[in-house]
Amino acid sequence: MQKINIKLINISNFNINSYLCRLFIINMRKFLQTLAMHLPGAYKVAAMLVTIILILLLFPNAQPVLRYDYAVGSIWSDNDLYAPFDFSVHRSQTEIEKARSEARSHSLLYYTIDSSAASRARRNLADYVAVNRLSQAESRRLSHTIDSVYRIGLVEEPSDFPDIETHTLVLLRGNTGSEFRVTDFVRRSDISHLQLSDSLLPPSVRYDNVRTQLELDSWLSRAKVSSDMVRKGQLIVSKGEPVNAETAEIISSLETERNQRLTTTYNPVGRYAGLFLLCLIALMSLYMFLKITRHKILEDNKKITFVLLVILLMVAATALVLHVNDSWVLIVPLCIAPILMRVFFDMRVALYIHLATVIILGNMVPNPFEFIFYQLVTGMMSIITVRNFEHRRSFFTVSIAIFLTYSLIYTSGVLSQFTNFDTINPMRYLEFFLNALLTLLAYPLIFVFERLFGLVTNLTLMEIASTNTPALRELSRNAPGTFQHSMQVANISEDIVSEIGGNPLLARVGALYHDIGKMKAPLYFTENQSSDFNPHDELPFEESADVITKHVPDGIELARKYHLPSVVTDFIRTHHGTTYTGYFYAKYKESHPGEPIDNSLFRYAGPTPFSTETAVVMIVDSVEAACKSLKTHDKETMDRLIDNIIDGKIKQKQLNNCDLTFNDITRIRQMLKEKLPSIYHVRISYPEVKSE
Repeated sequence: MQKINIKLINISNFNINSYLCRLFIINMRKFLQTLAMHLPGAYKVAAMLVTIILILLLFPNAQPVLRYDYAVGSIWSDNDLYAPFDFSVHRSQTEIEKARSEARSHSLLYYTIDSSAASRARRNLADYVAVNRLSQAESRRLSHTIDSVYRIGLVEEPSDFPDIETHTLVLLRGNTGSEFRVTDFVRRSDISHLQLSDSLLPPSVRYDNVRTQLELDSWLSRAKVSSDMVRKGQLIVSKGEPVNAETAEIISSLETERNQRLTTTYNPVGRYAGLFLLCLIALMSLYMFLKITRHKILEDNKKITFVLLVILLMVAATALVLHVNDSWVLIVPLCIAPILMRVFFDMRVALYIHLATVIILGNMVPNPFEFIFYQLVTGMMSIITVRNFEHRRSFFTVSIAIFLTYSLIYTSGVLSQFTNFDTINPMRYLEFFLNALLTLLAYPLIFVFERLFGLVTNLTLMEIASTNTPALRELSRNAPGTFQHSMQVANISEDIVSEIGGNPLLARVGALYHDIGKMKAPLYFTENQSSDFNPHDELPFEESADVITKHVPDGIELARKYHLPSVVTDFIRTHHGTTYTGYFYAKYKESHPGEPIDNSLFRYAGPTPFSTETAVVMIVDSVEAACKSLKTHDKETMDRLIDNIIDGKIKQKQLNNCDLTFNDITRIRQMLKEKLPSIYHVRISYPEVKSE
């Protein structure tokens, strides 16, 4: 019994373990599927957070400084300014220097009496007479003169007060003092005719440097003390009121007081938390815009990375300039961002991305209102100017527009505030010129981002649209019929896309390259057959279908060889969608009645068109090729053929993945019916002229 129980227990454990393993595998599979489903969203969140963190690291690591946008003589453009608290109005540095100068020029000079100066002078004179062996009469004359000088008083003239005549001299006797002028005493210049050295005649009215300096310091300290007091709630300046010198002094004192108070309460954690939220709000606003109106951009992680990288580059450039000199902030070519976005996407995306960038930078720069106004207006002008960006000269046109916009804004602002041209700073125009010059960096950046993110611009499309490219030259040599067919499809597709909306240049380029795979076996396609020989006559139907359908993968291979962009390769993949090679499929069914058919042998691999341009090229390609097979090209026959082909594409669900509307399809029908009869019209037979 024990052995049986053991076996039962082992079997039971085995069943439990296998059940747990299956449960673990099922749950892990669900987890991986959920992760794969949400991974693109997780990447976007992570990319956004990393971008914000990098932006915060680029911000100047200093507390914000409050600065009002004003100047003496300008008009106060903000709302009425009231005092938020009590503060003292400090004099400006110019006024302080003026007060110091006035204090020195009118300060009192303190002096004391040196009672021993006269006796020392007599002893010095006796020594002087003995050494120079002066006569008795000369000695008595000098002695009499010196006695009269010291009875009046010989004054000492300090070197730091050369304008002593303008000062009042205070002669101290004990605790009392008497005021005199320097002319009340004898000066050195008054006895210069005696030709005696200064050391022989010491001054009896001595300069008291300590007492004078104390008095002067008292005056100078009073010059630094606030001249007035502003109470909380007091109106400082009203909106639209001119800012005079007195008002500017009050505003400057308010700035100083608020910044001092901010220093005591500054919290770097709170500052960075606030900046993080501001950046998050700006990027989330951009995210919501893309989600609602441009979800295709949001679905592509490469494009999201490209957008965030451009924003980060603009922030880094601004932070670098601020680190060097914050007054040069307008040199930063921020219009590069909207130019790049306009070239790769569209005007609305460019405007929103530029707006988000400017809002983020507005928290970094001094005078944010002025900065935001400059950048928004100039950015809009650059977006408008770059509308048709298909030639290199467009870059210079945009640069000129940027320079003129900056200059016009600055000149208008100066006139609105100071009402004359005298206050214009020519160096500002140099900054605008450098900004416009640096904007030309957008040209090489376009090629860098094209290679880096696999994006394509109209500039690249213009280059590969030339029939002199290696791929099209080889197509014209090896498959001339296919080349002419591609040219016709390109011309018609470009006109249709231009009419219904889309990128006509992209449609043209896609149509030019959609059949390049036929170069590998050109004679198997009727447009390239110049004789009655048809190589399909010697092949089974399934092999013929394989040769025909193979021109799509062959075209993709050639696209890689010639380094064609992926958006052009998409036309090669989709121009037949998942349709059948109708002729060989029908012939096979006729020759094998009742037999099961492997449809994959006669069907293109797809995918179906997923854009307006690829869908138009598919329709035009089928219609143009079918029109060539018609024996008669009258209008009714061609109209019926066009309707049948388009209805067939709709019935076969080849247009389900593109964004064509019923109105677009109707317009496509009309344009094809208008254009194709003029291309395949029947010429009249000219009568033969017989020679005489």
